[in-house]
Amino acid sequence: MQFGRTYEEFEVGAVYKHWPGKTVTEYDDHLFCLLTMNHHPLHMDANYAESTTDFGRNVVVGNYIYSLLLGMSVPDVSGKAIANLEIESLKHVAPTFHGDTIYGETTVLDKWPSKSKNDRGIVHVETKGYKQDGTLVCVFRRKVMVPTETYIKERGGEQPGRPEPQER
Repeated sequence: MQFGRTYEEFEVGAVYKHWPGKTVTEYDDHLFCLLTMNHHPLHMDANYAESTTDFGRNVVVGNYIYSLLLGMSVPDVSGKAIANLEIESLKHVAPTFHGDTIYGETTVLDKWPSKSKNDRGIVHVETKGYKQDGTLVCVFRRKVMVPTETYIKERGGEQPGRPEPQER
C-alpha cells in the first residue's frame, strides 16, 4: 500500500479518490464535540435541533468532517509530508447528519520546488468531500511540503527507524 508521495510522484491535474468512505455516527460526532469543547446544542441536543432549527435534527460538526477528509487524504497526499504549510480555504457547503457516509477526493492543483531547500517541494491540493448521494459537503485547499526521492534516500528509505524483527 502506498503511503503518501514524493514530490516527483505528484502530477498537476491528478485526482486521488480516497477509499474507503466513513459513515458518521452519533458517537463520532459527540466524541469530537467533547474532545474539542464544542457544546453547541445543534450538535449535542436532539430536542433543541428538532424543535428550533431548520434542519430538524442534529448536524454533524463541520470541523469533524474537515478532519475526517484530511485524514482520508493522508495515504494519497500527505503520508510522506514534511509539513502541512497552509490551509488556504475551507468551505462547509452542505450539512452532514448522523448516518451519512463521507467520501473524499483530492486534485493536485500545482506544485513547485522549495526555494530554500532542494530536497523538497510544495504541492497545492484541493480536497472535496461528498455524501453517499453525491452531495458536496466540504471543500478545502492546502499547501503541503513533501520530500523528494533524494530526501527519502538520504534519511534511510521509506520506513526509517522501523525495527528489524529479532529471530529467537
